[in-house]
Amino acid sequence: MTLQSMTYLVVGFTFALYIGIAIWARAGSTKEFYVAGGGINPVANGMATAADWMSAASFISMAGLIAFMGYGGSVFLMGWTGGYVLLAMLLAPYLRKFGKFTVPEFIGDRYYSKTARIVAVLCLIIASVTYVIGQMKGIGVAFSRFLEVDYDVGLAVGMGIVFFYAVMGGMKGITYTQIAQYCVLILAYTIPAIFISLNLTGNPLPQLGLGSTMAGSDVFLLDKLDQVLRDTGFAEYTTNVRLSATNMFMYTMSLMIGTAGLPHVIIRFFTVPKVKDARSSAGWALVFIAILYTTAPSVAAMARLNLMSTIEPTPGEYMLYDERPQWIKNWEQTGLLAFEDKNGDGRIQYTADAETNEMTNVDRDIMVLANPEIANLPNWVIALVAAGGLAAALSTAAGLLLAISSAISHDLLKGVFRPDITEKQELLASRLAMAGAIAVAGYLGFNPPDFAAGTVALAFGLAASSIFPALMMGIFYKRMNKEGAIAGMIAGISVTLFYVFQHKGIMFVPSTAFLGDLPENWFLGIEPNAFGAVGAVFNFLVAFAVSRLTASPPEHIIHLVEDIRVPAGAGGAQAH
Repeated sequence: MTLQSMTYLVVGFTFALYIGIAIWARAGSTKEFYVAGGGINPVANGMATAADWMSAASFISMAGLIAFMGYGGSVFLMGWTGGYVLLAMLLAPYLRKFGKFTVPEFIGDRYYSKTARIVAVLCLIIASVTYVIGQMKGIGVAFSRFLEVDYDVGLAVGMGIVFFYAVMGGMKGITYTQIAQYCVLILAYTIPAIFISLNLTGNPLPQLGLGSTMAGSDVFLLDKLDQVLRDTGFAEYTTNVRLSATNMFMYTMSLMIGTAGLPHVIIRFFTVPKVKDARSSAGWALVFIAILYTTAPSVAAMARLNLMSTIEPTPGEYMLYDERPQWIKNWEQTGLLAFEDKNGDGRIQYTADAETNEMTNVDRDIMVLANPEIANLPNWVIALVAAGGLAAALSTAAGLLLAISSAISHDLLKGVFRPDITEKQELLASRLAMAGAIAVAGYLGFNPPDFAAGTVALAFGLAASSIFPALMMGIFYKRMNKEGAIAGMIAGISVTLFYVFQHKGIMFVPSTAFLGDLPENWFLGIEPNAFGAVGAVFNFLVAFAVSRLTASPPEHIIHLVEDIRVPAGAGGAQAH
């Protein structure tokens, strides 16, 4: 069977599965639409959370970034997984005990202010829309390559699939669909990694293969990769720092607290029956995420080694362009891989020197998707990777769109402007808001803004600088009042957006750059995608200062905070 036929078969089967689940799990009430009825098993919720979390950025982009950034790419591994520790310990159980549907609802009630709720909705929408742009791009790229259709056609099909199961099923449909999507994406990620690890090192576990010797040799895989990169002028894989130690620290922190502040992730912990289930869900989510995240460094290193070895099979002797393998021809058609014969010798000279480098474009996003083709794996494995990439993008897009639609229908319409509407009217408004969110996301996918390359990291920075501090202070600082929270959220997200748009043309700096090469007006040498942690500091400082200069919260709010923080039955504050 041809690759295209196999891809249509595998991807078509997974789409049919998602649509079937959506029909079976159709939401019949607002509680089912927003929080899946509140009765999801913690293990199932952990798996759905993992799929919700592992977006196109995790599946497609992360290993590609690590492949070219080397050690500097560890910020993504540490930041995105470390955020779940913060969630499990500091947020999830307390928000679940509060027992409402959305993050803005908690902020509105905790800070006894509709204004605070509206500001939280705006911050949520800005962060979520920014994030969803990247998912739409991932859907379009995966479709256009593997289904051999135009990017716009691929994106339109993806939007249709999301529309069907998200609008019909709400959180209930999305939850069970995401469980299926997790199974698809984790198989799609790990099976090729096992094949490639066996080929290169003889070790079936990629995590161990990364530290093993090459098959039939006493040279370690990472030593081999470092040598190949040195020979072509690239920075060593194992020692290449991302710009500076300060920047790496701030980038990691921004991703960590951004993870803990992303509304589409937090809302998943409202779907379990009990408070302890929320913490258990976070633990299970971390286990399911770790399967992919511990595999990613191996995929990255092996993909980079395979790429370099394909182009330069013998040291100093580059491949003839006319003899290039089929996978290069395939990816050249997408424009994500490009070659220019600068010296006219007909060979593909790939070096770090911009003057002589003839691979004029090697898009980092192709590394995971092209990896099975580079390694000459069977067609069914390549088709499975296509299905996995689409599952990752679709699952996160659905979660983000639900967070956006619930903010509009539940927090703005029901919570602020039309509190008297019936549940049936609210459910209709939720579905209309979801449809509208999909339309806007699709438009941004078709016409991505000029800063779209950094949208995923930017989304984490926006969540880190606005939502996370408001939640933390709302739970752990009884003196925090509405004036402080509102001022903090506005200050945090404003500073971050200002810094990002000041430098939007340089969102991604080459990983080989030294601190002396950076723009002089970068604050402490921190790149825009890492600035969310600084924005969070501004949020905390402004909120604290304003709260000290204004009136204390009402007594019933202080009791509410005490009640949230004391486990039920512990002899503390009485449940409300």
